[in-house]
Amino acid sequence: MKKQIRFLIIVWIVAGSAHPLFAQTAVKQVKLYYEKDKFGGWPANFGIWSWGNEILVGFAKGSYKNLGPTAHNIDREKEEFHLLARSMDGGENWKIEDPGKTGNGDLLVPSHGNYHGLVRTDVPLQEPIAPKVINFKDPNFAFTLRMTNNNGGESLYWTSTDKGHSWDGPVRLLDMGTKGIAARTDYLIDGKNDCLLFLTAAKSNGKEGRPMMAKTTDGGMTWSFVSWIGPEPEGASYAIMPASVRLSPKEILVSIRKNKSIEAYYSADNGLTWEKQIDPVANTGEGNPPAMLQMNDGRVCLIWGSRKEPFSILAKISSDKGKSWTEPYTLRGDGNSRDMGYPRAVQRPDGKIVAVYYFADAATGHERYIGATIWTPPAAGKQ
Repeated sequence: MKKQIRFLIIVWIVAGSAHPLFAQTAVKQVKLYYEKDKFGGWPANFGIWSWGNEILVGFAKGSYKNLGPTAHNIDREKEEFHLLARSMDGGENWKIEDPGKTGNGDLLVPSHGNYHGLVRTDVPLQEPIAPKVINFKDPNFAFTLRMTNNNGGESLYWTSTDKGHSWDGPVRLLDMGTKGIAARTDYLIDGKNDCLLFLTAAKSNGKEGRPMMAKTTDGGMTWSFVSWIGPEPEGASYAIMPASVRLSPKEILVSIRKNKSIEAYYSADNGLTWEKQIDPVANTGEGNPPAMLQMNDGRVCLIWGSRKEPFSILAKISSDKGKSWTEPYTLRGDGNSRDMGYPRAVQRPDGKIVAVYYFADAATGHERYIGATIWTPPAAGKQ
């Protein structure tokens, strides 16, 4: 009988995880946004911010339509809304906010190829305003950058000094000598007037994409190109959606979405030059962006959606600044579609990691929803 019990436990672990030795039990699954026959998607396109246990994350809402197993199943003929979700208790409970409605068009961008649905018509498109001096050290600061075309068209940004309850913008982000920028929200604050942006620019053929770093030293009045992060991808290949962490006053680690993998680059000179590291993820099935954060103890955590069966949200940890990574930890492995992922993540004061993504599973139904996994990562030395 004891042998039978041990066998059943082993079978349950293997069945529940693509990586049985690293299957996670210290997780809690939460739904941020779910509506019947609706589609919630792509937190990585919008951004995540936190102030202690208060967390704010952006996402897109549309109507579900079955367009087949290889498509994003959002109705192209119905409106797409760009919303926010806020938690005041570390990701346990969430409320949905509509900045477009409360802010008379806040965070609404024009459609030049970046929408999967139609632009909403119930609020106005705001005219771009002149840049204003930004205090990046404001304790209630939030900063979001939005693209209008994934191949590198015009990009816009908004700032907030009240934790995203209201927004100031949009301000045009200049191309800085590139063929266009497809901005998403990833930045490092270095001082009251100093900030680094990690962006995707168009390749020399005008298609997506090639990662780059830009900076301001005058509170956002001007932005300047600093460096390309890696070589320009050839042919139909792309390198997009950088996710950055600051390791020290001069060291930066960036992970980048490739066609079927995730690459990493390290800089020892504050982003002037970059050195290729080992790939944290060799095979994502299809392209899916990384979320990356430096944990409270200094280790780096990387989270991504695996668009190959079993469709999963996975994590790895590095204790040596990205030179090596653990085997994957399965945060959840119950997906039933490749239409998932795009995570953003923060760490709570108590050390738990909150990873937010879009997902689909058989228990929920055909809808795509915004989910969160609250995860207790292994202690240093026990990973």
